[in-house]
Amino acid sequence: MTETPTAVPLDEFEAYSAVEHQLGVLFRRARALSAKMGRAVHPELEAAAYSLLVRIDEAAPARSSDLAAYFGVGKATISRQLKVLEELGLIEREPNPLDGRAHSLNLTDEGHQRLDHARSARQERFYALLATWPTEDVRLLGRMLARLNALTDTHGDPNA
Repeated sequence: MTETPTAVPLDEFEAYSAVEHQLGVLFRRARALSAKMGRAVHPELEAAAYSLLVRIDEAAPARSSDLAAYFGVGKATISRQLKVLEELGLIEREPNPLDGRAHSLNLTDEGHQRLDHARSARQERFYALLATWPTEDVRLLGRMLARLNALTDTHGDPNA
């Protein structure tokens, strides 16, 4: 049985434990959804590569070193995933005019089309899931998730 830390009252400990549990469920389901979204973009795309594709779209033109830092992985890992995205025709590399050793990464037209299609399907799924909630509850959920994300941005390692 899990013991309650002595400095935290039992009711607070239970509240924090419930949040931790529900976040764990959410993260597992989010990973599964990312895998499904990756396959929707391209049958050979893995979940991690889908997240990478989304980030390239958000940060374009992106540099591989910046992507490695963003995801907290090594450059070799990013290079392997980028190679797959490039071989699938979803991204393209262009020489960086300011640094001859670096490349800028962008989605190809095909990559944009496939990602937009997958995003539309994901948005329709979220709408279907939340359609029974009052709009104010959906807005509250969005605000609370934004607050949680802001905490991970300002209080250390988001991968912790």
